Amino acid sequence: MTFISLRIEFSGGLELLFSNEKRHKITIPAQVPVDNNPKVDGPRNGDTKAADMDFLIHWLREHLLKERTELFMENSTVRPGILVLINDTDWELEGEGEYQLKDNDEIVFISTLHGG
Repeated sequence: MTFISLRIEFSGGLELLFSNEKRHKITIPAQVPVDNNPKVDGPRNGDTKAADMDFLIHWLREHLLKERTELFMENSTVRPGILVLINDTDWELEGEGEYQLKDNDEIVFISTLHGG
């Protein structure tokens, strides 16, 4: 089984939901279940796909998020008001959830919502 190493960063207050840690280095399987089930350590008997942003979001929720899922995810993706950058490029230009992750990608999640 092959794996992908990623650098993940949270800012704008999102780090508070992730043990108050801004930067994380993670390793995920290169092939993942098509249903984005992050509880399975790699593909089992079933359909797989290349690891993508949709899977990563579910993996982060399951493995790193410590509280208040609703502040990070909504309808199986990041909630509105969270800017996502893939290697310093807006994920909307990269295909959003369908972006296939590559070894050593840097993914940044920035909350743009502010109280007041």
